[in-house]
Amino acid sequence: MQGSFETLKGQPFYVRRWGDPNLPPLLMLHGFPEYGGAWQQVAQRLSQRFHCIAPDQRGFGQSWAPKGVENYAAAELVGDMAALISPQNRPVTVFGHDWGAAIAYGLAMFHPQLVDRLIIANGVHPVPFQRALAAGGAQTVASQYITWLRQPDVEAELSANGFEKLQKLFATHMDMSWLSGALLRAYKAEWSRPGRLEAMVNWYRASPLRVASPGQPIAMPPLPVERLMVRQPHLLLWGDGDTALLPETTQGLEDFAPDLTRVTLAGCDHWLHHQQPGDVAQAILDWHA
Repeated sequence: MQGSFETLKGQPFYVRRWGDPNLPPLLMLHGFPEYGGAWQQVAQRLSQRFHCIAPDQRGFGQSWAPKGVENYAAAELVGDMAALISPQNRPVTVFGHDWGAAIAYGLAMFHPQLVDRLIIANGVHPVPFQRALAAGGAQTVASQYITWLRQPDVEAELSANGFEKLQKLFATHMDMSWLSGALLRAYKAEWSRPGRLEAMVNWYRASPLRVASPGQPIAMPPLPVERLMVRQPHLLLWGDGDTALLPETTQGLEDFAPDLTRVTLAGCDHWLHHQQPGDVAQAILDWHA
C-alpha cells in the first residue's frame, strides 16, 4: 500500500493505493465514521486483480475538511470523486459502503461515463432509503440517530470520554470485536484530527434526507426516477445482521438498477468488510470475472 496527498479541485486529499497502476482501477469509498484505511484487508485481497484506490473523503482522515455545512452537499462530495476518477482516462469500478455508497450511487447516476460497474456493500440507493425513512416503521426507528447527529454541538458529546458515544453509535448492537487494540487507536487518531468530527457530522447535516418520527409517516413528493437510474452492472453485497440499515432499505432497488446482482453474506452485519474481508473480496472477484 502507498499513500500520498493528491490535489482534487485545488484541495489536498489523502489517497491510498494498492496494486499495479496498470490493472483495472477500483475506487473504494468508505463511510461514517471511517477513512480510507478501512479498506486495507479487502484491498490487499483484490490488489492482484485491481489497482485499488481508497481516498479519505472530504472531511475524513487527512483530507481537506472545510468549515461550513454547505461544503458537504452531495454535489460537492460526488464532484470530489469525479475529479479523482477523471485522470484515469477510462471508466472505473466504484465500490461504496455506508455513506460511501451514497457517493458511489451519485457517480453512477450523474457521471455514468466515469463508472463501468457499481459495487455496494450495506449501502442504499437514495429512493428506497428515503421511502423507508419516511414510512414511520422499523427503518425510521433505526435511523433516529440521524436526527440526533444533526443537533448543534453534538461533536462534543461524541468525543467525550475517549469517543465513548461515537463508539456506541458505531456498534448499534452489532459485532465490533474487530475494532480493538491498534486498529481502535488508529481510528481514534483519525477522529482526533482538528475539525474532523464536525466535518464528518456535516455529511448528515447537509443531506436532504427526511427522517419521520416513529409511527408518524410523512408524505414524499414524486422523485425523478429517470434521473436516478443505475444503468451499469450493479452488485449489492449485504451483511444480513445489519441493524442500522434494514432489508426494507433495498426494496424496489431493481426498479432503479435493472442489471442488479444481490449477494447476502450470512453471519456479518454493517461492518462486513472488516468481519469477512475474504468473503467480500471473493464475491467481487466472482462477479467481476
